[in-house]
Amino acid sequence: MRKKRVLLLSEGFGSGHTQAAYALAFGLRELNPNIQTRVIELGKFLNPVIGPLIMNAYRKTVSKQPKLVGKLYHRQYKKSMNRFTQLALHRIFYTHTLKVFDQLKPDLIVCTHPGPNAVVSRLKRLGLVDIPLYTLITDYDAHGTWTSSEVNKYLVSTPLVKRKLTDRGIPASRIEVTGIPVHPDFWHTHDKSEIQAKFGLKPIPTVLIMGGGWGIMYSDDILEYMTRWRDRIQLIYCVGNNDKARERMLADPAFQHPNIQVLGFTKEVSKLMDVSDLLITKPGGMTCTEGLSKGIPMLFYEPIPGQEEVNCEYFVEYGFGEMLTSTELVDKWFSMILEPYTSVQYRRTLLVKRNQQYNPMQCSRAVLQLMQ
Repeated sequence: MRKKRVLLLSEGFGSGHTQAAYALAFGLRELNPNIQTRVIELGKFLNPVIGPLIMNAYRKTVSKQPKLVGKLYHRQYKKSMNRFTQLALHRIFYTHTLKVFDQLKPDLIVCTHPGPNAVVSRLKRLGLVDIPLYTLITDYDAHGTWTSSEVNKYLVSTPLVKRKLTDRGIPASRIEVTGIPVHPDFWHTHDKSEIQAKFGLKPIPTVLIMGGGWGIMYSDDILEYMTRWRDRIQLIYCVGNNDKARERMLADPAFQHPNIQVLGFTKEVSKLMDVSDLLITKPGGMTCTEGLSKGIPMLFYEPIPGQEEVNCEYFVEYGFGEMLTSTELVDKWFSMILEPYTSVQYRRTLLVKRNQQYNPMQCSRAVLQLMQ
């Protein structure tokens, strides 16, 4: 019997969309080895020259003009992609999408980015594709560009996102609250001493500071301020693919200390979270969900106007973190994790909250059940 094939389509506008696709793919195979998965950043796959140029331009815009990104987000917030935009996307970037489907012959398509989602929806509307389409919304908000009448099932992070979709006229029966999927590495806890030995870390209070896949770090001197605690607290800076930021930090005497590590891109974030007592991060939907799955307290900095602001509001409102607005908050949280009893009790409280609202395996399980 042929294995069921799931095709997951994403784009590289931020690393979270593709991370969610891979997380779901790994989760499906973990739960059912008879599932065959394939993850493709479709625009980059079909346009290997133009695609990366567009991604790079978007990355620079996010880094240097975040307010512009926010304005565009809010301007189109309640609007689906119109048919002209869908046609333009197809003609410019996705001309050969049908050939991909003909070659891979998927039984199910899951889109984790609005671009491929709009194009597949158009092909379904024209009667050129008859494959179930699931849309996995990778934030804690529901922007209008995710929505289309051709989507068979929406997979969303919270009941609040479901309500936003139903307010736009989408039937509740087409929406499943699954949470955002995380890689199976985040489903369980790793051995702390083994991780410390592997990374050369000490068994002392530890803070993990992340800049996402693009390594967009805090822009003012608060990063350096944290190093004032380096004699008592271990600091792990993850700057992703931002090689310039890593070189700059490594050359700065403030970061040259046995209790400070500056890492580039790593696939072992789940393990670093297990040895950390506090996570400081931009509020991207994927990183926040990974932190949630580990029950680690979070401080959020410089949310990009739009979806990251909404992500931040959600996690702050439900007590999973706090917005980092001052050096006083650094002192407050760093002092807390130096108190072992207080730190352990706080994390236990977060785990109880997590268990009430989120199951790391739920999205993969839900997709398998829906396929059946």
